[in-house]
Amino acid sequence: MIVERDVGVPMRDGVKIYIDVHRPPGRKRVPALIAWSPYGKHRPFQYGYFYKEGGVRKEWYSSYTNFEGPDPLYWVARGYAVIHVDLRGVWGSEGNATYWCHEEGKDGYDLIEWTAAQTWCTGKIGMTGVSYLAIAQWQIAATQPPHLAAINPWEGLSDMYREFAFHGGIPETFFSPVWQKSISYSTNSVEDVTAMMKEHPLFDSYWATKVADFSKINVPALVVASWADQGLHLRGTLEAYKSIASKQKWLMIHGRKKWENFHQPDSVEKQMAFFDRFLKGIDNQVRRWPKVRLEVRDRYYAGKSRNENEWPLARTRYKRLFLDARAGSLRTAPVATRSQVRYDAPGDQSRCPAAYREERAQFDYVFPAATELTGHMKLRLWVEAVGADDMDLFVAIQKFDRHGKYVPFAAFSALEDGPVALGWLRASHREPDPKRSTPQQPWSLHKRQLKLRPGVPVPVEIEIWPSGTRFAKGETLRVVVQGSDVYKYARWMVLAGHPKTINAGSHVIHTGGKYDSHLLIPVVPRKG
Repeated sequence: MIVERDVGVPMRDGVKIYIDVHRPPGRKRVPALIAWSPYGKHRPFQYGYFYKEGGVRKEWYSSYTNFEGPDPLYWVARGYAVIHVDLRGVWGSEGNATYWCHEEGKDGYDLIEWTAAQTWCTGKIGMTGVSYLAIAQWQIAATQPPHLAAINPWEGLSDMYREFAFHGGIPETFFSPVWQKSISYSTNSVEDVTAMMKEHPLFDSYWATKVADFSKINVPALVVASWADQGLHLRGTLEAYKSIASKQKWLMIHGRKKWENFHQPDSVEKQMAFFDRFLKGIDNQVRRWPKVRLEVRDRYYAGKSRNENEWPLARTRYKRLFLDARAGSLRTAPVATRSQVRYDAPGDQSRCPAAYREERAQFDYVFPAATELTGHMKLRLWVEAVGADDMDLFVAIQKFDRHGKYVPFAAFSALEDGPVALGWLRASHREPDPKRSTPQQPWSLHKRQLKLRPGVPVPVEIEIWPSGTRFAKGETLRVVVQGSDVYKYARWMVLAGHPKTINAGSHVIHTGGKYDSHLLIPVVPRKG
């Protein structure tokens, strides 16, 4: 393998970014894969060192592999070049860094066209990678580089405001500061996203530049999402898949840890088949792939995958389960009697978030028959804040077996005790977007704050991120509502967290009578 390090590539404004090129020896021209990353093209592989729980085996990668990207040794041996990038403004690349924006898309366009013109390249370029390496593909593909032949975004959010910076309008202050440090190595200046979160608490033109024009993405796309990535990539990956204009696009949804899933041999074989088809023109099994393949989970690393024709699933039947505060239950029929449940809601927990075990409200539903829930859920609540004019609501959907034992699922990159799904909302951000909201998926505008009035309950609709879960007869679905993250850990981990809430006093949830608080669930009948 030939390795060319620190190759300078001029952008349209004269700024140079630096790349490492890994390619086969000889004169035969090959297609190229680009891994667009802010984490340092020269940095060694990090999985084993930082996240032993991540599930990535040492035999799955070589020392040439960079964080969240493909293994050059594997791909070069099979007739591809692999390019690792230090994007504009990070590490040794010139210029100033801005992230997940239209300008980054233009730089990607320029690198793709430069690569296609090299004597060793066939002119066919693809992109692959996890997380940031996936997110960048949306912006770059939207610029329509002539030589970009296919993309493979493996879990990449697509709306930085709603999926990274503010969940339901609540600022994410646990993961984002550490992430900011990891992308701030520069000889010039880098965008301070965490500072911009404070300057731009509402969705404005700044955040709009972080959203790609999906209508302009028309290249073949193999898109992958995980039910486990609640609070980071799941929602945006699925929204992007629905929105891109590509006529040849495939979606895979699993319930496993994302780094493990990207690097495991059968996934790499899938990636190889995809790029062989669109970068090498090999007529292989890709043309027979189902448009959607998804896993329906029973518990942690137990589930079955099946083929589908679309996402969301067209045969879904949405069902309302009404909250009964007096009984702490969910019922299939509206509840006639009014009741309420009240819990204390702590404020700033940033000093020791894992130490807080505050009160919560919970509501249970026992399934009378085996039931699959795959898709979006929505929680409608009538709420009131006592002692405050706003409230941060945190929701978890959990599963319990017939004996009342908690059923865990994979969560984020390395956790094994996660929920079915999560949702969030700051009550002052409850104003819906009438153009984008659907009965099963509310979209908040996040354009202004609507404060609460003392003693006046208001309805809020909370988007619960998608999930795919099977409940057996006698198993329980539990809705947990509280004033802080339901899942907290004593040590820092890769997961969304919101220790600096706006909460004070207590929260009241009203149910029954005119207070039609309910959970909307996506029931999926068996095929045929």
